[in-house]
Amino acid sequence: MTDATACPVHHSFDPLGEAYIADPYPILTGVREETAAFYAPSIDMWVITRFDDIQAALMDPATFSAAVGQRPVFPLSEEAQSIIKAGFHAYPVMSDCDPPRHTRIRRHNQKSFSARRISALEPKVWAKAEELLDAVEPGSGTVDLVSALTYPLPAYMIFTFIGFPDEDMDMLKSWCGNRIAFSWGRPSPEEQRDIASNMVNYWQYCEEFVAKRLAEPVDDFTSDLIRIHQADPESLPVSDITNVAYGLSFAGHETTTSFTGNAIRRLLVNRPQWDDLCADRTLIPQAVEEILRYDSSIPAWRRITTRPVTVGTTDIPAGAKILLLLGAANRDTKHFEDPETFNVHRDDSRKHLAFGQGIHYCIGAPLARMEARIALDLLTQRAPAIRLVDNQDFDFPANVSFRGPRKLLVHWPH
Repeated sequence: MTDATACPVHHSFDPLGEAYIADPYPILTGVREETAAFYAPSIDMWVITRFDDIQAALMDPATFSAAVGQRPVFPLSEEAQSIIKAGFHAYPVMSDCDPPRHTRIRRHNQKSFSARRISALEPKVWAKAEELLDAVEPGSGTVDLVSALTYPLPAYMIFTFIGFPDEDMDMLKSWCGNRIAFSWGRPSPEEQRDIASNMVNYWQYCEEFVAKRLAEPVDDFTSDLIRIHQADPESLPVSDITNVAYGLSFAGHETTTSFTGNAIRRLLVNRPQWDDLCADRTLIPQAVEEILRYDSSIPAWRRITTRPVTVGTTDIPAGAKILLLLGAANRDTKHFEDPETFNVHRDDSRKHLAFGQGIHYCIGAPLARMEARIALDLLTQRAPAIRLVDNQDFDFPANVSFRGPRKLLVHWPH
């Protein structure tokens, strides 16, 4: 346990507690207004709450290392550890990696994650979104928009971007089940075993897929990386490509599913603003930024200190595990006027930290924005009269970093 004798301690702060999972924002606001940083025994982490301090941490990777970004919050069972050790060989390459390795790999990914390739995906996003909504019959009654739209759309698009075959989509999605709980939650030993087995299956699939692309590159993201490898093998080994394909395929759809689900929910709860978007769809890009600010799919992220550091008046030691409360920062009164109010007409929403900042700024941000924009555009055109089913349980997954409804039930119009 970290020595927290000289710092504020919040024994009640628990990001895995029922109240926090149901609605973290009153708690985030409370701790931000009380202190800039504190120690949370429930997760053995030091928590940073305010915009300026979080921004400074994101911009200082030498002090706030990304190395813990995807490590399990709590120790794994011996069975899960043995499964992972036997068949899962991923290592840090992007979100949980520091320079100089991170700098090298991100540079290559940026080239492959080009504006040209993202732009070329837009017609495919439109086509897939239209196909998914075509499958929802008029007058269907109650529809779960997560299973109908917000889950399959980003999963299909990131898998297509990477190059995974269409026929493998359902299998791949099944292996992602409950992956968030493994690294960011508190899964039972039985859950750990099942998730670990799925991770091994997914990892081995990625190894085989990259080997196929190495033998025969085509026109996709993975093949772009293969061509970089072929030109300079030491600059980008095949093992790095496998790691990127594995990590990106998971991150590229789970977070966007949550993001788009949060967007639809917030807009339908704030009905006049949904009606504004239906009347003027040019507001949608601005609404997307406000949703990212107000209800991000990643309200907190992790770091670990490499040296002692002071945040506000709190001294934090070297080797301290850190939780950056992005959701609290995005409602910081120092940076946003009336921040607890959801307002798609807000003109400064884009200042949010939802995609991070600095060297780890989310490489998939343009694709996530595009997918959410297209989903909202189609829904406002096709189903402006949709409304949320009253008194539904949104069932948010219990973890420290990701937030989005597992179901989103709406009344679908005739």
